Amino acid sequence: MASKRNGEQYRHPLAERNASAQMVRLFSPAKKFGSWRRLWLALAQGQRELGLKITAKQIRQMQQHLDDIDYGYAAKMEKKLRHDVMAHIHTYAKAAPAAAGIIHLGATSAFVGDNTDLIIIREALELVRARLVNVIDALGRFARRYRSLPTLGRTHLQPAQLTTVGKRATLWAHDFVLDLAEIEMRLERLAFRGTKGTTGTQASFLALFDGDHRKVERLEKLVAKKMGFKKCYAVTGQTYPRKVDAQVVYALAEIATSVQKFCNDIRLLASMKEIEEPFEKKQVGSSAMAYKRNPMRCERATGLARYVLSVASSPAATAAEQMFERTLDDSANRRITLPEAFMAIEGTLMIVQNVAEGLVVYPKVIAAHVRAELPFMATENIIMAGVRAGGNRQELHERIRKHSQAAAKRVKLEGRDNDLIERLKGDAAFGKLNFGRLLRPRDFVGRAPEQVDEFLREVVGPIRRKYRKLLGGEVELKV
Repeated sequence: MASKRNGEQYRHPLAERNASAQMVRLFSPAKKFGSWRRLWLALAQGQRELGLKITAKQIRQMQQHLDDIDYGYAAKMEKKLRHDVMAHIHTYAKAAPAAAGIIHLGATSAFVGDNTDLIIIREALELVRARLVNVIDALGRFARRYRSLPTLGRTHLQPAQLTTVGKRATLWAHDFVLDLAEIEMRLERLAFRGTKGTTGTQASFLALFDGDHRKVERLEKLVAKKMGFKKCYAVTGQTYPRKVDAQVVYALAEIATSVQKFCNDIRLLASMKEIEEPFEKKQVGSSAMAYKRNPMRCERATGLARYVLSVASSPAATAAEQMFERTLDDSANRRITLPEAFMAIEGTLMIVQNVAEGLVVYPKVIAAHVRAELPFMATENIIMAGVRAGGNRQELHERIRKHSQAAAKRVKLEGRDNDLIERLKGDAAFGKLNFGRLLRPRDFVGRAPEQVDEFLREVVGPIRRKYRKLLGGEVELKV
């Protein structure tokens, strides 16, 4: 067997390079099997409260051994029994011998397996929610700072009517606001599988309580409450509906689209030298080209987002493949797709927060690009001003058309500056106009600054107030 010291063991990049320690721990054996024991304890406590012959000593021993799991013994038992749940029942019974006869009483493997997955999904969604809130806050602060800085809008990747840097940032933030709403909905709708029994009929629990349906119903509510859930899924087969996994991972995929949109925009802006992601003093952009400042963080986030998008189809296919009350082809797939989707999307959000908090803006470059294109965009305003000065609208339009074509030829074919304004100044038909006043960039951004203010007040502000305890703290990215 290869020694771990030799670096010959595979290490998952999502756990080592991208996700936080909190997220990685959620998908750890300690969290999984510790949750199994807490579920067995909650079940035994509920059964005792409803009259089954379970002693205080049995409960006490179970409580004393929630986390001291003998993984070596569990592995030996699983190798022998070929069943992970039974192996851990034996391991728990070894630690709490007084309770050996009542651990897992009336339950099926999905009682611990599925309910634990729902606990982990809930906590993972809460972590994602916190990341989203901080991304929205960071982009909101950036939007506030640059609410009024005019920049070229771009449609079809071509220069378009002016907007502001801050207004563009609200577009990024708004995507994440929509994602936050989706995560909130998933958290609100997430329920507990509960004590549904082997095929979802609760037959084993009905037998335990001698046919008392009310006690069976109360047991499920008791256990759900002890595990922090307000409700259980109304009906299940052996497992909770696998459609739930599909819905959750699709919500993560929606975040991935927002991440990719934001990061691609920053990568494009960096190529134009208008805005760059943060770049550390000792950071190397290229091993060969020392001058380069590559948008490596955004590229990394884009790659992770693409992975989440590709994974999103798998839980839906798994849900579609389940036959009758359940088939086991879900297990191997879910062990991969759920943790990887969560770890990857959290990694992207940490990168986005880091980038948003350290974006570098170059106003002079932005202004130069505006100056190069604004004369073309201002032609309608120039025509209207010429008419007010006594000119003929159709004649002025024709003159501007010819001057614009000549100026465009100079820019595109000769690689020279846009001289449209100089041409118009030299044309007697426009001689009376004050081109300085007609070409102020701030007059071409419409209500962009005010829209930033409204967005921050009406959308970002309530999110900050609602989640103020989740705000703060810099993100330190792993290499």
